[in-house]
Amino acid sequence: MINEPFFSLAQIDEVAAVVRARTRYQPRVGLILGSGLGSLADSIELSDIIPYADLPHWPTSTVWGHTGQLVIGTLEGQAALVMQGRVHFYEGYSMAQVTLPVRVMQRLGIEILIVTNAAGAIHPDFAPGDLMLITDHLNMIGMSGINPLIGPNDPALGQRFPDMSQAYDRALGELARQAARQRNVILREGVYVGLSGPAFETPADLRFLRMAGADAVGMSTVPEVTVARHGGMRVLGISGISNKANLDGNTLTSHEEVLEAGRLMVPGLEKIIRGVLRGL
Repeated sequence: MINEPFFSLAQIDEVAAVVRARTRYQPRVGLILGSGLGSLADSIELSDIIPYADLPHWPTSTVWGHTGQLVIGTLEGQAALVMQGRVHFYEGYSMAQVTLPVRVMQRLGIEILIVTNAAGAIHPDFAPGDLMLITDHLNMIGMSGINPLIGPNDPALGQRFPDMSQAYDRALGELARQAARQRNVILREGVYVGLSGPAFETPADLRFLRMAGADAVGMSTVPEVTVARHGGMRVLGISGISNKANLDGNTLTSHEEVLEAGRLMVPGLEKIIRGVLRGL
C-alpha cells in the first residue's frame, strides 16, 4: 500500500476521465455506502459497474463488508454514482486517499453527496436498527490535526478556509424527514462523532463523547463530508445504529454485529433515499 499524502488536480482528473469513459451516465448524486449497507446498490437500475481496482490512484478497502466497486445508473429518475464500500483512515491510508473518491465526484460534476455509515449508539434512547439523520458532526480526528484539508490548497477545488456551519444541507434533511414520515420509517436525529478507530470505544470514551453532545459514533464520514463541503457539494448524512450504547461496559461489540444490523436497516434506508431523490 502506497500512502499518498496529497493528490494533484491532474491526478484527480485522471481518475474522473476513466470513470467517464466507463459509464453512459452523467451522475448528479453520489452515494457512499457504509458497513453492511452495500446491498442498497442493488437497487440501481441499468447500472455500469467499475471495480475500484480499475481506477488509478483509487484506494481499495481491506475491510470485510465493503465490496469495492462503483455502481453508476439511475434511481428514482436521478443519475447516481454509488460507492459500494469505502476506505477508512485506520486501514493505513492517508486522508487524501480516504477522500479521493469525493474529489473525483466533484470533478465529475456531482452536486449532492448522500453519505451513510454504520454507527454505534451514544444516545441512551437509540437502539440497533434505528436510522439517524445527521444534523451535525464532531470532527475529533480533525481537531487532533488529521484534517483532509491540511496541505496545499488548489483554488479549483475550493477555498482555503471553508465554512462548516451547515455541513449537512438543511433542505436535504427536510426531504429525508418527509420521506421517513410518508413511508412510516422512524428517523432519529443527532450529532455524529468521527473517530479514527479501529478499536471500538471504551465506556469512558462514550461517556465523554455523550457529555460533548454526540449521539452516535463511527470511524468514517467526517473526512468525506469535510471535503465535499470544501468542494461546494450539498450533503445528506444518515447513520444506521448498529449497536446499543455501552456506557457501563457490560456488553461487547463486534464487526459481525455491525454488518448484521446494517443488513436489517437497508429497507428503511432505501425508502428514505428513494424519497429524497424523488423530492429533488
